[in-house]
Amino acid sequence: MTNNDILRRLRYTFDFNDATMIKLFAHADHPVTQEQVINWLRKDEDPAFERCGDNQLELFLDGLIIERRGKKDGPRPALAHRLTHNIVLRKLRIALNARDEDMLAIMQLANFRISKPELSALFRRADHSSYRECQDQILRNFLTGMQLKFRPKDSAE
Repeated sequence: MTNNDILRRLRYTFDFNDATMIKLFAHADHPVTQEQVINWLRKDEDPAFERCGDNQLELFLDGLIIERRGKKDGPRPALAHRLTHNIVLRKLRIALNARDEDMLAIMQLANFRISKPELSALFRRADHSSYRECQDQILRNFLTGMQLKFRPKDSAE
């Protein structure tokens, strides 16, 4: 999954308009223009399409966390050098204030089963012996489950 795919799916899931997207970036102290947001959300084949970088997606996710949970005191953590699916999943978990059971239930909505130990392995440090890399399939099914949870009437159509 590309960063643009993730951004598009989150926008649809939470029904964000352009102004809300801009506000989420602003929460993370990263001003963006409406044109940038529109270009990130375009189809890949569109000539005006722009690739959403790791930093932009991470700042968007940080803004989503601040929007849903409030701003945390103290300095903001540094951005990751390379945004992985594990980091995206972790930030979504924080934004949703989700426990393991909530994450598993969301994945089950997409008819995707994963065990609790497999899930916890996704949130371990990369140098931990039980660490597991989050593959596209896991993130895609989690985003699908989020869509089914937060936009159930639209998903049934």
